[in-house]
Amino acid sequence: MTLSSHLQELRKKHQHLSDQVEQAQRSPAIDPLAVAEMKKQKLRLKEEIQRASARR
Repeated sequence: MTLSSHLQELRKKHQHLSDQVEQAQRSPAIDPLAVAEMKKQKLRLKEEIQRASARR
């Protein structure tokens, strides 16, 4: 996998998580811990994207 395709895949995952967080926050029956975990995953992906981008 090339660095470019890896970055693209990471960005897709980040966007998907972002969409999930938004949808979950609109739902009255969502577990706040689940939302917090999704946000942590999203942050880890963002940090990985930044590290990978710096290697370019």
